[in-house]
Amino acid sequence: MKTLTNEQIKDLANKHGIEYAGLKAVVEVEASGKGFIGDVPKILYEPHIMHRLLTKKNYITIRNNLMKAHPNLCYPRWGTYKYGAESIQHRRLEIASQFNRDTALESCSWGLGQVMGYHWKSLGYESLQAFINDMYESEAKQLEAMIRFIKVNGLLLALKNADWVKFARGYNGSGYAKNKYHIKLANAYAKYK
Repeated sequence: MKTLTNEQIKDLANKHGIEYAGLKAVVEVEASGKGFIGDVPKILYEPHIMHRLLTKKNYITIRNNLMKAHPNLCYPRWGTYKYGAESIQHRRLEIASQFNRDTALESCSWGLGQVMGYHWKSLGYESLQAFINDMYESEAKQLEAMIRFIKVNGLLLALKNADWVKFARGYNGSGYAKNKYHIKLANAYAKYK
């Protein structure tokens, strides 16, 4: 079954010593509680990440060709263009993949936890494809990736302590306050407590 159940959230929370209400709050806030749109994982293709990764990999010609052909799919600064609806993200990924598949997959945030694809190695996956396979398999596998991300980035204690400011800063970056991410987490946590 692809859809995550509350029992699976409780089991994973217990397995990792996390309070159910805290883990459920992150699931709800991070991806509106859903990891799939129909049969495909919820993604957000991030063009500024595509630009950064292609540059880092020294794929300058590929980067420049993508920027020329599809300026809204590869650019240096976040916010240059709007991302568009979640319903078009897989199409955006498909187009970018024609220029460099692996980098395009790494440039998406995936599933329930919206974990960036480029984290696959640091999260202990044997390959990028193994990470992608898990994202397609189920929301439970997506939740496991999210927990790996939380652990690898030293956010487990903040989650356990319901320190939503510290957790939000670590999970979503410095723009968390602008989006009231910490407040949304606190409210969701209170609802499930």
